[in-house]
Amino acid sequence: MKYKITELLGDGISAELATAVRTVVARLPIEIEFEPIDLSLGNRQARGLAIYDDAAEAMHRNRFTLKYPTTTAKESPNAILRQRCQFSVIHRPVATIPGVPTNFRGQLALNIVRVATGGTYDDPGRPVGTEAAVSLRIVERQPCWQAARYAFALAQRLGRSMTSSSKHTIQRATDGLFETIVSEVARDFPDVRHQEELFDALLAKIIMHPDRFSVVLVLNEYGDFLSDMACGLIGSMGMGASSSLSFDAKGDVHLAMFDPAGGTAPDIAGKNLANPTAIILALAMLLTEIGEHELGLQLERTTLDLIGRGVRTRDLHGELSTSDFASAVADEMASRLTLAAW
Repeated sequence: MKYKITELLGDGISAELATAVRTVVARLPIEIEFEPIDLSLGNRQARGLAIYDDAAEAMHRNRFTLKYPTTTAKESPNAILRQRCQFSVIHRPVATIPGVPTNFRGQLALNIVRVATGGTYDDPGRPVGTEAAVSLRIVERQPCWQAARYAFALAQRLGRSMTSSSKHTIQRATDGLFETIVSEVARDFPDVRHQEELFDALLAKIIMHPDRFSVVLVLNEYGDFLSDMACGLIGSMGMGASSSLSFDAKGDVHLAMFDPAGGTAPDIAGKNLANPTAIILALAMLLTEIGEHELGLQLERTTLDLIGRGVRTRDLHGELSTSDFASAVADEMASRLTLAAW
């Protein structure tokens, strides 16, 4: 199989991460052709908004995109791309990573599906006189429906339950609409166990009983809070990956962008010290979304297994450089695929 993928190049450690990705891709039993678009700060300053036109055209043409970290200066590239591509859902897997020190003794394996529009985030608010301020909280049917369909389908594929969470007992109009839409979509997935949890109770229950939760669907602000809490529990804010998704009229994924959670790390850029785990996990998510489910799962397992065996970069108290770790993942993947007679 051959796939053409848009590649959004960025700043800082992005060049080293791109090299790591190519090292891994070269050993896969499929062919991936990258169409690179330079979104580095210098190129954005030189070309202005025209560079986003090029990026959006390539993203729509190829449908699937791998994005590297970019510096936010006058504008946020992620925010502009979200608007240009109408990304309405963010999928963020957060799981315990072997070899990463943590204060949390439980084993976490969450798939956080977040409605990426609306809430109060779409309205910065305004003052009311000198002693008060107000913002409008918006919840729309379509992105909630898209997120719910994606979450149920994900839970069905994983053979797990799906939890929707809000404060519908207090925010009866907005969160109530969200839960109503989720219940409607649930009828199309009778084989997936669905449960509702109030959001404040969910946070406590995840800490006390993390094994009870797998796919969790939440509105915009809640997803932001939950993602950061979950990352804190696994001991790392920057080792994971996420996908931003837009959908067609049937509710199927139309465009998808995959990126690491970490930033540009300018202090180590060019030193071959960056940990490429997050971008490799983003690549694994991309493989799953394009239909290479087993290959994506194998890449994720291989990466985490190696970390668990002590094959790590220096930030995880290992000895490997960026390129060394990428080569180790590529070699192990090739070995496993050969044994499995891929």
